[in-house]
Amino acid sequence: MSHKHIHLTGAMICPPERLEAVRAALPDHIRLTRAEPGCLRFEVTEGSGGRFEVDELFSDRAAFDAHQARGAASVWAKVTAGLPREYEISEV
Repeated sequence: MSHKHIHLTGAMICPPERLEAVRAALPDHIRLTRAEPGCLRFEVTEGSGGRFEVDELFSDRAAFDAHQARGAASVWAKVTAGLPREYEISEV
């Protein structure tokens, strides 16, 4: 039985008054996520208008779920709480 990779793409929208805090927290969030077991790709790039494009790939559902749990308890979660997210998650 093969495991399917979990791919998340989309964007998080940040209002101008929160940009500084989000930018400050982002490098550590990227570093911690890339160090997680099963993280195959994790890219967050800032576009225009406070839009942060996200592209994540995890080896399987368990790795993705572990990332979600860690992220939910992180500084990143506190800094980005309530920000709109437009994500699509698929199995590849």
